[in-house]
Amino acid sequence: MLGALALPTLSATPASAATVPTAATAALTVSCYNLPPLPYAVHAKAVTIRSKASLQSTALGVLYKSHKFSVAKKSGNWLYVTDKTTGVKGWVSGTYVYRDVRMCLD
Repeated sequence: MLGALALPTLSATPASAATVPTAATAALTVSCYNLPPLPYAVHAKAVTIRSKASLQSTALGVLYKSHKFSVAKKSGNWLYVTDKTTGVKGWVSGTYVYRDVRMCLD
């Protein structure tokens, strides 16, 4: 039993031989995860702005890719947006309007 406990200790590399990430690598990795989330974007040619978070609700307008908009709240897979280009407020499907995913390479 004593030999089983001593074996991992003997095979472990000394602390001085362990690889230590350089300051540049550590800063790059840490800063990538600390960045704020990417903004919402329209991932279709156009998305219908609706009065309620439902496909059966009344269409109020159309949110195009080129429009500027802000997201106020989220309910399930629906986002409440304000189209700053036209001034229309309403719900859009999260299937077509979502944040891109940031890729942090180690």
